[in-house]
Amino acid sequence: MRDERAFDFLKLDADAGVARLSFNRPDALNALSAALLLEFVAGIRRLDARDDVGVIIVRGEGRAFSAGVDLKELQGQRFTAGRVGGAFDGPAGDAAAAVRQTTKPVIAQVHGFCFTGALELALHCDLIYTTADTKFGDTHAKWGLRPTWGMSQNLARAIGVRRARELSFTARTFTGADAVAWGLAIEAAPDAAALERLVSERAAAMSAGSRGAISAYKKLYRLHEENRPLEDALREEVALDFPEIGDTNERLERFGAR
Repeated sequence: MRDERAFDFLKLDADAGVARLSFNRPDALNALSAALLLEFVAGIRRLDARDDVGVIIVRGEGRAFSAGVDLKELQGQRFTAGRVGGAFDGPAGDAAAAVRQTTKPVIAQVHGFCFTGALELALHCDLIYTTADTKFGDTHAKWGLRPTWGMSQNLARAIGVRRARELSFTARTFTGADAVAWGLAIEAAPDAAALERLVSERAAAMSAGSRGAISAYKKLYRLHEENRPLEDALREEVALDFPEIGDTNERLERFGAR
């Protein structure tokens, strides 16, 4: 079902518990403008509030997930200390926070190209699925910029700090197959059509699960990201309470009735 409150730079569709939030600037390879990022924040927050949505897929229309920040919007801007700044950093920070803070799983469905700011945004998602020939890259150093949307922290967490350094220092591209081999992406499909089927299948499985339990998992996995000592994290796992999980009895009764 198409969301009636249309966006200028996004498409939003939801069906059977799965929502697809699509970058919709295909002629510009879905380059990230400040206006698009503001809409993206609104879209994620809107979906987070919907009880009929269990999973959010972030994807791109046309030939690419996103080529990254729209460099045309940076023309004429004066930079200080390599910061993008200006109209971008506020919306980008809000976009990253919206993805991390939503109670629903967020899947990045990445095909074609995924560079720099787009890679940073994908890394904030819970899971990345891609195609084997997708081109990824961190090009901050190529343009004399420093990251402010999370690249230095999330890329290192995903693939290890030494490999992350090499990719950032050289600004070289790598493929979806590389991304899977290094642990950045979960799986690489052979082409975009197969990727669509793969992500739809995984999202449907997640949507069928207990939404309260999955919301709890999102919070619990953040304990791991805080790098707490294991014994402290284990105690916190037991101590935390999740009253939003209210379907346990119903699900077990259905199992017993089989």
